[in-house]
Order: sequence, then structure tokens, then C-alpha cells
Amino acid sequence: MGAREDGYHRGLGQPPPGGYVCAENALPRRVRVTAETELRRLLDIMVALRDRASGCPWDVAQDFASIAPYTIEEAYEVADAIARRDFAALPDELGDLLFQVVYHARMAEEEGRFDFAEVARHIADKMVRRHPHVFGEAAARTAGMQEAAWEEQKRAERAARAETGTLAGIPLGLPALTRAEKLTRRAARVGFDWPDAEAVLAKLDEEVAELRAELPGADPARLTDEMGDLLFVMANLARKLGLDPERCLREANLKFARRFGEVERRLAETGRTPADATLDEMEAHWQDAKRAERG
Repeated sequence: MGAREDGYHRGLGQPPPGGYVCAENALPRRVRVTAETELRRLLDIMVALRDRASGCPWDVAQDFASIAPYTIEEAYEVADAIARRDFAALPDELGDLLFQVVYHARMAEEEGRFDFAEVARHIADKMVRRHPHVFGEAAARTAGMQEAAWEEQKRAERAARAETGTLAGIPLGLPALTRAEKLTRRAARVGFDWPDAEAVLAKLDEEVAELRAELPGADPARLTDEMGDLLFVMANLARKLGLDPERCLREANLKFARRFGEVERRLAETGRTPADATLDEMEAHWQDAKRAERG
């Protein structure tokens, strides 16, 4: 495949006129040759896959909406490799995620919207803009000061996009617990917050009582509403405790899978499976597995 001069390659590895606006020696002046070469190869592969005359029929048929679920899935697979500390798999998973960015950028270029170079330029400009103490003349800050400045810069960017509400810009597509945490964190910045974790726990008791009151009626809509309120308060409680609710639930999922696997292993020692064991037997093995984990 010959060299291309389309938007995928314009400006790759080339600093802007006058160089980067940054502190001396803070950024390399050029992209490593191997990284640039491999990125160009990937971009050309994407062009070939989407070629309507000679490309892959499946790839040609996709659009933004059909690819979006894969983008989310690949991000989760990156997080999974990190959680498992599987650094041998991480380059492959990061590559899959990068391919998603390339895919969306190529489809956008085909429609005349933007190209990969613009995607890279946007994030590079944003990082320079949000770190004036590194790339500009602003004085160095403490971590706390930098976080406040970062949030102020994000508010300015939202205002420039006419996103003026306190909760504007929090993506609808985030995992529900993560979005709940972000919504309450943003509201807390303007004073709409519980005073402490104890107050949230009291609210949690209230929501449990409301859910219990709906059980006899078994109305799916009412149960959904009350269950949602309960989960929302749980996410808020995690925030007040300085915890990530998604991470808490991920670790609980791992713990459940690990302990249930131990239940299956113990049953298998006697030639049995959970399907032909009683609940009491499985509970006894569960408690044994729990005690073994705790030493």
C-alpha cells in the first residue's frame, strides 16, 4: 500500500508552527519513528477495510451506532486486563481500543466531518490547555490546586459548548453507578450534598423501607423506581466514603465468582455439582470458602 496524503496522515509526527507551547524539555519534539510508522500502518489498514470496492463487507457495512457497543466493550477489556494485572495482554487490549478510535475517525472522514489528525489534535490541545503549569507560564500547583484548576477549565469548555447547567456534560452512556457518582459529585460542588456518610446511611435505611413497602404489590414500575433510588443512594454513599462504586461492585463480583468456584470445587471432590446439591450444603461450603479466604 502506497503512502497516503489524506487526513489520516496530515501532520502526524509534526509539531505545530513554532513548536509546542510547553515548559522546556517537557515534551518530545517528534514522535518516535516506530510509533509513527505503526500508527500509519494501522490507519492505512482501516482505509483498506472500509474500501467499498475491495474492503471487508462487514467493516464497510458498519456505522457509528453499530460500532459504539464494541468501543465500550473494548474499554472494559482494557480495564479487565489492568484489574487482573495481565500486562502481557494489555498491549493487545489497548490496541483493540485504539482501533476503535481509528474506526470512528475513518467513518467521520468518509462523511467529511473530521479525521484522525483532528482527533489527536483536539486531545493534545486540551491537555496543553488544562496543564498551564506544565506547558505554559502558570506557576506549579499542589495536587489540590491543580484539581480545582482542571475543573474550572472543564467548566469553561462546557460553557463554550453552551452546556451551562451544573450537571451538563456528564455522558448518558456511562455505567449507571459511575454516572450516579459523577452527578452527585457535581451537585455537591454547588452545595447540594449530605453533610456526612451517616446522613446518607439514614437515607439508605429510608430507601430500603420504601422498597420493602412495595414488595407486596409487586408492581414492576414501582419496584424499578424504588430499586433505582436505593442504588443511587448507594453510589452517593460510596462517594462520601471516598470509594469508587464501580470498583466496589467489580471487586464484589470477583469475590462472589471466586467463592462460588470454590463451592463447585468442593462439591466436585465428591462427584457432585451445584445442580444436585442442597442449598444448605452449598451454604456450608460457601462459609468454608469464606473462612479460608480470611485465614
